[in-house]
Amino acid sequence: MKAAQLLVKSLETAGVTHMFGVPGEENLAMLDALRESTIEFITTRDEQAAAFMAATMGRLTGRVGVALATLGPGATNFTTSVAYAQLGAVPLLVITGQKPIRKRKQAEFQIVDITGIMKPITKMSRTILGADSIPSIVAQAVRMAESERPGAVHLELAEDVAEDETNAQPIAYNPTHYPTANQDDIAAVAKVINEARMPMLVVAHGANRHPLNGALDAFIAKTNMPFITSQLGKGAVDETDEHYLGTGALSANDYVHRALAKADVVLVAGYDVFEKPPFFPGKDQKIVHINFFPAEYGEVTRADMELVGDIAASMKELTERVESRKNDPSVLAEIKQANQNDIADKSDSDSFPVKPQRLVRELREIMPADGIVSLDNGMHKLWFARNYPAQRPNTLLLDNALATMGAGLPAAMGSKMLYPDKTVVAVVGDGGFMMNVADLETAVRRKLNLVVVILNDSGYGMIKWKQASMKLADFGLDFTNPDFVQLAQSFGAVGHRITGAKEFMPVVKEAIAAGGVHIIDVPVDYSENSTLDSEALKARTKDY
Repeated sequence: MKAAQLLVKSLETAGVTHMFGVPGEENLAMLDALRESTIEFITTRDEQAAAFMAATMGRLTGRVGVALATLGPGATNFTTSVAYAQLGAVPLLVITGQKPIRKRKQAEFQIVDITGIMKPITKMSRTILGADSIPSIVAQAVRMAESERPGAVHLELAEDVAEDETNAQPIAYNPTHYPTANQDDIAAVAKVINEARMPMLVVAHGANRHPLNGALDAFIAKTNMPFITSQLGKGAVDETDEHYLGTGALSANDYVHRALAKADVVLVAGYDVFEKPPFFPGKDQKIVHINFFPAEYGEVTRADMELVGDIAASMKELTERVESRKNDPSVLAEIKQANQNDIADKSDSDSFPVKPQRLVRELREIMPADGIVSLDNGMHKLWFARNYPAQRPNTLLLDNALATMGAGLPAAMGSKMLYPDKTVVAVVGDGGFMMNVADLETAVRRKLNLVVVILNDSGYGMIKWKQASMKLADFGLDFTNPDFVQLAQSFGAVGHRITGAKEFMPVVKEAIAAGGVHIIDVPVDYSENSTLDSEALKARTKDY
């Protein structure tokens, strides 16, 4: 068989089911191999969007997502998505083409060192030099992408190598299994918890990457331990649980941080330094790091004790060793209630443009427990992280590692292709939506049932908020938008425009029920952002 066919068969053996991309002439042998493959190839309109879709499948399954591009500009278009996967601990394999490496009749036309470009932003970047090496290279690439800490890998296949004949065969894939933490360490942590005055739990990104099978829930139930989530940890434990205090979405002055400051022992499950810190440890607090890998130390992170191993297995062992306890609920009840009151404020407001508090509340009421909301990066991400209680793992998709604009729409598309029976809604700012708007055509062509809510403020809202909080002049962050209803129609989608706050919920429900691709233009009132400023929070929370 040809090398390109062997590469595709090796991916099949590794369990790959989808591939996204924009092929070029250097990929034609591989494209032909895909034509007869069990792998479904999805042609996209942009390489960045293709890799975002692939990365989302990796994020939701823990198995490597795969994207394909040609050489030169096609390959360089991958870099943002690759960095997104690498910082966000998402298993992603990107494959790029290249001119023939044995003879180059076109000299250096379109030639850039893609393998070299990818090395700083991947776990592995390699050029395939011969067909016989493909099985081992693919097996190694997939294993590296999926193993903790997961991330991005890159393979380059030149046009002439792709045509080489080989008798090699794919290597069977063996997923990595992780041990439980050291028993002495578990016993030591259990002792600290049993002796603690007010222990608390922080649930972070790593707890969303592998099935926990109720391990954290059982631990919380036995210990009655209050918990918060980081933005990337949302949904790992049901946030409608009575022990949930909130999400670390804002500054040290908010209610969540006021509550955490009362803890003498803080268990942090699944945090690593690439995620924006959900809290800053106090000097008198004992910090317990629980993750697949050892803690990293920095200015705002530390670990006094560690449980290194599979999080679910470690938590099950810890649950068996800790004593049942009844923490005094009155200690934190007042703070929790104040936080809930703060979140509820303006959530029923009929004012227009729509308040973000109302929009988040209504979307939470609409979405089923397993429905997926895919967020782009922007001001709305903070409102959702703070105000939207996630009930299942990976049902509120946001990026708090690279914090990438433009990822929201393709992430929603990848989610819908993976889970066609689930309700998927993308919530994007007008700025982020326009960055990858071309792949709206892909959504329509694929006949996806997808609702896209565009929060329209004709500007880069989060940066405007920062600009205002720094008391700088309003400058350089405004733009004009197309008519989003007509834009949707031009793509073959259905467009809606909200003209009053009371229209939002019925229009979203109608769009979900109708099926197809729907674009909903929602003017948003971001004047409420000032209530999230550090000084405003400090004034509201000073009594706690």
